[in-house]
Amino acid sequence: MQDIPWLKPVIADFSEQLKQQHVGHAYLLGVHQGYGGEQLTLDFAKAALCHSVTDQGACGFCKGCQLIEANNHPDLYHLVADGNQIKVDQVRALCQKLTSTSQQGGRRVAVLSQCEKLNLAAANALLKTLEEPGKDTLLLLQSDTPSRLMATISSRCQRVHFHSPNIDEVKAWLSQDRELSSDVTWCLPVMGGPLELASALQDQRYEQLLQLRKDWAQSLSSGHLCANLININEKQVSDAIKVLYLILRQKLVKQTQLDALLRVQVSELAAKVMDTYHRLSVMPNVNYLALFQGFILEYRKLT
Repeated sequence: MQDIPWLKPVIADFSEQLKQQHVGHAYLLGVHQGYGGEQLTLDFAKAALCHSVTDQGACGFCKGCQLIEANNHPDLYHLVADGNQIKVDQVRALCQKLTSTSQQGGRRVAVLSQCEKLNLAAANALLKTLEEPGKDTLLLLQSDTPSRLMATISSRCQRVHFHSPNIDEVKAWLSQDRELSSDVTWCLPVMGGPLELASALQDQRYEQLLQLRKDWAQSLSSGHLCANLININEKQVSDAIKVLYLILRQKLVKQTQLDALLRVQVSELAAKVMDTYHRLSVMPNVNYLALFQGFILEYRKLT
């Protein structure tokens, strides 16, 4: 696993709870996977199943740690979305497993990744287990966007306190293994977090984001889609929409001379763009060119 410095204080706090035996039955880790949310949640699980937990989490040497390292711990359950949703049958199967006796004589730990993807039926099925989890049962719910969770779910979990790294900390971390000739953190909101940005810098995705930023600037200025946006492939559509959102938000920050009404209108357009991004997964047969051109026309009307 990667060494992520901003996760260490959170792991240390949880380790202390384990050592003091002051552990809750359910935790909500509202940390985006791009900031290490997945790794943090699994580190919590590993520490909870460790036989000799240290000040910085699991020891890494005991039988519990070795079983997790081999992806073979019988008391660790990891639930991920089936497609775009975590479905009710998945949750029911998990809850049934959590009623069985621990095979290693310790805790039973369930990790739910991106739990905001719980559909309504699945969320309701999880509620009873959250209310009455059983002895030595620990549920760890990781969420990229905890605000999208049902209130009945989040209210039954302890919130993990996490402080996002500032830009300087992110730059320092990104510079550990590579030499950066420019500030690449402009696209953090697009990427979701430093981990995804680090991955993008290793392949062609970051260069594609730079090109998308140029393409949108040209298209918004001319009022017509440039050739690159017309010929965009389907895999880049999500990135293109998020880059457009970022450009609109940056205009609000940098162009302070905009009158109040125009600022509101640009802000509303940015919100519409982001709402479209969130709805992409459930929008059948989207005409991306018409969608992009519609955004450009709305922007031109405003300006």
